[in-house]
Amino acid sequence: MLYTLQIKDFIIVEHVELQLQSGLTVVTGETGAGKSILIAALALILGERATGDVVRPQCQQAELSAAFEPSATVLTWLSEQALDSGDECLIRRVIQANGRSRAYINGHLTTVQSLRMLGGFLVDIHSQHASQSLMQAEHQRELLDAMAHLEDRQQKVYRFYQQWQQLNDALLALGGKAADRQAQMQLLRYQIDELQQWELTAENLKFINAEHRRLAYSSQLLNQGQQALHQLTEEDLSVLSRLTQVQRELNQMRTHDEQLANLVELLDGAMIQIQEAGSELNQYLNQLESNPEYLQQLNQTLAQLQDMARKHQVAVAQLPQHLQHLLDQLACLEAAEQQAVALEQQLLKVKTHYFAAAQQLSEQRQQAAENLAQRISQNIQQLGMPNGQFKISIHRHANTQPTAHGIDHVTFLISANLGQDPKPLHKVASGGELSRISLAIQVVNALGNGVPVLVFDEVDVGIGGSVAEIVGQQLAQLAQQRQVIGITHLPQVACCGQQHLKVIKTQQKQQTCSKIEPLQQNQRIEEIARMLGGQVITEQTLAHATEMLRVKML
Repeated sequence: MLYTLQIKDFIIVEHVELQLQSGLTVVTGETGAGKSILIAALALILGERATGDVVRPQCQQAELSAAFEPSATVLTWLSEQALDSGDECLIRRVIQANGRSRAYINGHLTTVQSLRMLGGFLVDIHSQHASQSLMQAEHQRELLDAMAHLEDRQQKVYRFYQQWQQLNDALLALGGKAADRQAQMQLLRYQIDELQQWELTAENLKFINAEHRRLAYSSQLLNQGQQALHQLTEEDLSVLSRLTQVQRELNQMRTHDEQLANLVELLDGAMIQIQEAGSELNQYLNQLESNPEYLQQLNQTLAQLQDMARKHQVAVAQLPQHLQHLLDQLACLEAAEQQAVALEQQLLKVKTHYFAAAQQLSEQRQQAAENLAQRISQNIQQLGMPNGQFKISIHRHANTQPTAHGIDHVTFLISANLGQDPKPLHKVASGGELSRISLAIQVVNALGNGVPVLVFDEVDVGIGGSVAEIVGQQLAQLAQQRQVIGITHLPQVACCGQQHLKVIKTQQKQQTCSKIEPLQQNQRIEEIARMLGGQVITEQTLAHATEMLRVKML
């Protein structure tokens, strides 16, 4: 059980230290006084994510701590984690204004994940928002599994699902199923054959482009080449003629000065090169001719290559690299075929195990559903719905592939009135009815789990009158087996507690503060009278409150 709770500089609480008792502890206070701060603090102690805005204004950090009387399960867990300290279970959480936090178990620095794990053995918090979650199909399935203690069975299904998912992903990476791989390889072979008929290499593409340019500009090349040949060798003022004249003059000069010998030799070499260039240009022009048929063939080839490039969504120059990429893909698929066959065999085996486990889970859900529905129906009928009938529908969903949570679609059904067929909860339940249904389910759930501390955060919203008395009685019954902490706004529930805490909001030094105080008998009478009659408390209201407490204590 939880026997000490300390809160310091948390939201609007400066400092509170509570000594909690066994049985039912009720927490009351005016609207907005901060009753849910107690739940928020406890949730953070048990590993909920922390943010800096929970630190009281103008403070550096908030400190939260709780002391539990550990069960044998908790002591075993603490020992396994090397966090044990005799027969104690002390948890401390420090949250800084910048959002960073530290967590301690029995004085040992630990992780928030460890807090969450330990918290699952210590406290079960039932929120006032549970009725809204109750409308969601996924939450209904989770509730059924929790109430029927099928978490281990569900985890087994989930592990098989994870194995199947990993194998399936690996198979997809190898090209998918056998039929898909064969289709992909067939497509690759077709694309490769189509490209290979062109003998696609960078050299071939370069040659085709060069030939096309030569033929496309053949007339221009012939005209410009003939002009160049005339200017080099065939005109009176050609380069060769002028160099010949210069050569004669230099030879004459050389007879008078041998220093010009080297210059004459250089000029002789230049003339030889010009003569060779002229000869080679003449040969080029003699073989240069237009070839319309060959040019048309090259045009068609280039057009076909452009079509091929568009088809494969690459540039023409990239076709050789693309062909090699297709060849590599085909080689990988062919090499992976044997591995894929082995994966398919594993996948089939895991899938068989998955559906066997999922079928067992489904059968156990079916077995548990009827008993749970009957117990919840009894609770609903006690909570002011005398003809209420609760049903749990379980049918196999249409998905033929494994899913994370098994093969079932779980739907909670309700019939609130005599003679009406049960219908899905979200279609027929009013707000008040939904609150009572949610409470009935939570009570059954709480009775079924082994967590020693149960916290109910205003689960009686939307309930009043005689139904409220029954809610108080049910919480009191739970408290005979567990420690129960209930935040309530109903006097009928408040008077059922063995311990009564009141949350009071005050103004101190220009700041709003909340404090939590345990109430003595006379203070309880005044608080319940306030809850009954509001701000103006009369003698009659006090008498009524006194009588309610007296009756509950009998």
